[in-house]
Amino acid sequence: MFMGEYHHSIDSKGRIIIPAKLRDDLGENFIVTRGLDGCLFVYPKNSWDRIIDKYKQLPDTKDKRQFMRIFLSGATICEYDLNGRINIPNPLIEFANLKKDCIIIGVDEKLEIWSKERWEEFIANNEENISSLADSLFSGDSYA
Repeated sequence: MFMGEYHHSIDSKGRIIIPAKLRDDLGENFIVTRGLDGCLFVYPKNSWDRIIDKYKQLPDTKDKRQFMRIFLSGATICEYDLNGRINIPNPLIEFANLKKDCIIIGVDEKLEIWSKERWEEFIANNEENISSLADSLFSGDSYA
């Protein structure tokens, strides 16, 4: 399970360091694609394969086709360079509005890469709702 928040920079060539403590769980080859809410999703290969298997089981609807076009067209297989960096393709950099400062967060079976500005905006817009979100999701169960 991925968790935590890590602050890193993306360079002019689209390279960003993946924190060392996340690399083993991510594996040598992994998938980076367009995520939701303006970030990128980074999946270990085994998680990616499970997601694709689930999508294949869905009925062939317009919604499925539209989602899969956007989700898969941006997907790329990545690997680390000798310095633990990955190279993010330009279309994904533009999609996530990645500039210099980036935030990498662990979210269960995937990582998310956010621009610092979008992450701070997301937190500011959702921080006050965390209690009601927890109540809604866990319906009175203990979550903290």
